Amino acid sequence: MAEETTPPAAESPETKRPARRRPRSAEAAPPAKEAPAAPAAKATEPTTKTPKRASLSDESTRLLLARRTLDQRRPIFGRQAANRYWRIGRDGAWRRPRGLQSKQRRHYGYRPKIVRVGYRSPARVRGLVPSGFRPIVVRTSKDLEGLDGQRDAAVIGRTVGTRRRLVLEEEARKLGIRVLNPIAKGEEA
Repeated sequence: MAEETTPPAAESPETKRPARRRPRSAEAAPPAKEAPAAPAAKATEPTTKTPKRASLSDESTRLLLARRTLDQRRPIFGRQAANRYWRIGRDGAWRRPRGLQSKQRRHYGYRPKIVRVGYRSPARVRGLVPSGFRPIVVRTSKDLEGLDGQRDAAVIGRTVGTRRRLVLEEEARKLGIRVLNPIAKGEEA
């Protein structure tokens, strides 16, 4: 008969110690050795200035201005009974009224307006940020390579940590791509 062996005491889960975590401030701060090298690299590498606004056609610029005025006139689409129940009105989500006797569904004037196609913004500028850029979610430096700096702007994904976010912002600055949610304050911000 074979004898059963027990694992050593050092590897048992009861004796394992939890891994120690470094504080966030230590992760975000770059090492002291790299600080003098950064100005030298900045002077030798060509940097392109990131544009404040996207280069759009005259028609698209006109439609952006029209969208801005439409946004000011568009009513707040309130959900039925949002003022009555906190659970309905707290998130501001729209749900279409479906009740047969619903006054909002029947468009009574004293009820909130209902979402309709006529309130939509022009199709050519739909999805653009107010400065005219098309926001593209970026998580790696490989995602930055396919972007056009004149039309596209980078939005760094929310799952990206601070250390890699700073690297992505620096690479985007070198490529002349605007970052819409930066944490590093640059000269132009």
